[in-house]
Amino acid sequence: MKNRKLKNEELKRKSINEFIKSKKIPLILILDDIRSGHNVGSILRTADAFLLFKVYICGISPVPPHKEVMKTALGSDYSVDWEYKENIYDLINELKNNDCDIWSVEQAEKSIDLKKYSPKKNKLTAFVLGNEVFGVKQKIIDITDQVIEIPQHGTKHSINVSVVSGILCWDFYLKINS
Repeated sequence: MKNRKLKNEELKRKSINEFIKSKKIPLILILDDIRSGHNVGSILRTADAFLLFKVYICGISPVPPHKEVMKTALGSDYSVDWEYKENIYDLINELKNNDCDIWSVEQAEKSIDLKKYSPKKNKLTAFVLGNEVFGVKQKIIDITDQVIEIPQHGTKHSINVSVVSGILCWDFYLKINS
């Protein structure tokens, strides 16, 4: 028999309570001025899939129960620990004071290629994801510890922010569990 697609009841999904009690990977995503609720919801779903520690939603980014967020989050806004923070600068300083490594995700002069990035297994790490058009603000890059970049070889050098979150989370998950 060929591979059979699993039915939903065969997926062994965690209940929300099981998810909340599960050990999380030490990764935080900080969403700064993400304008699309669809992107925010998709990122929440990705955070659920990889058992992220937390998601901070900042600035103009829409939050649940915004219609677009809810459409793509598919309930992950109930499982994922997320919090709205209006001021990203205060948040970054707070996380730094709690010994969190903070990385801007951007194309920059001295960025680290994702292939060369090695997370510290027991240290909380945060990735800052910026606006769909303008990316991470220079003022944010200036106060984060380092910049990480996903290598791109096409003509656009632009990946949708929700896709970026999936790439980063998968890479971090693999490296932290190896």
